[in-house]
Amino acid sequence: MRLTAVILAAGQGTRMKSELPKVLHPLAGRPLVEYAVATATAVTGTVPVLVVGHGSEQVRGGLGDRARYVLQAQQLGTGHAVMQARDLLLGQADAILVSYADMPLLTEATLRAIVAGYQQGDCVMSFLTVVAQDPRGFGRVARDAAGRPQGVVEEASCTPAQLAIRELNAGVYCFDAAWLWENLPHIPLSPKGEYYLTDTVALAVRQGCVAHAVQTSDEAELIGINTRVHLAEAEQALRARINRRWMEAGVTLPDPATTYIEPGVTIGRDTTIMPGAHLRGRTTIGRGCRIGPQTVIVDSQIGDGCAVTMSVIEGIALDAGAEIGPFAHLRGGS
Repeated sequence: MRLTAVILAAGQGTRMKSELPKVLHPLAGRPLVEYAVATATAVTGTVPVLVVGHGSEQVRGGLGDRARYVLQAQQLGTGHAVMQARDLLLGQADAILVSYADMPLLTEATLRAIVAGYQQGDCVMSFLTVVAQDPRGFGRVARDAAGRPQGVVEEASCTPAQLAIRELNAGVYCFDAAWLWENLPHIPLSPKGEYYLTDTVALAVRQGCVAHAVQTSDEAELIGINTRVHLAEAEQALRARINRRWMEAGVTLPDPATTYIEPGVTIGRDTTIMPGAHLRGRTTIGRGCRIGPQTVIVDSQIGDGCAVTMSVIEGIALDAGAEIGPFAHLRGGS
């Protein structure tokens, strides 16, 4: 199956109150959009199509050839955004995976589950849902008496009974490409004057087609970044995910809540990372080290058995057994 991802990144992000396009705001040292692009590329094995709008030149400049680009000149909804990729992808893919540049915590495993859901039986689409107490503005998933998805109702259009539904649509889809390109023009215009991709679920059901719901239990994956409050929530969730992975790999973190490790860092077994440590960029920490407290290490290689206390290390390689600090500042070339 030829699978291609379309990532929506055209929103202006006015609630961020920033001159920087929303999808370029950093999360754990990387722009939001880089997470979506890397995850989609890993799942599909192809270069994704990024639908850009506000700040498109900045976004292109940041990503380069890691994505292909189409422009959504007018912000007319998610269905309209995906339609902008039609001419580029028509006949080039059997299935289209749709995700968002402002949902950086979606994992490869979840995207693969959505693709697998699409491949089950006679299905024209699958979509991601979650059962959660906080609806976060997501649409509600309507099911029939047999439990089959019948549609998605946007929160603003919900009846009181529908507002009580706790299964939420996360807005991530895998579509049969031919069905998608044929039916996008049939999405009805919403009261807000936009075309919502959520309406494809009911559209498929009315045609007698199957829309398969894939449920995730990890609410953190669905954190969408619309404000700086959301950005902080995502930062906390990502840090917890990264720190847990290192602890499970044999690294001691006495206080994970105050330990900051970026995604590009690698750490050897039996190393202890003390509170207040910040490990950034392409840093490598060897085995049996003690890092911190209150230490910043950026783009550096720390050998086995090193101790770095209350110091700043930037662009340095330390030999095994080195002891640095307290209160040292080592820079590249020093």
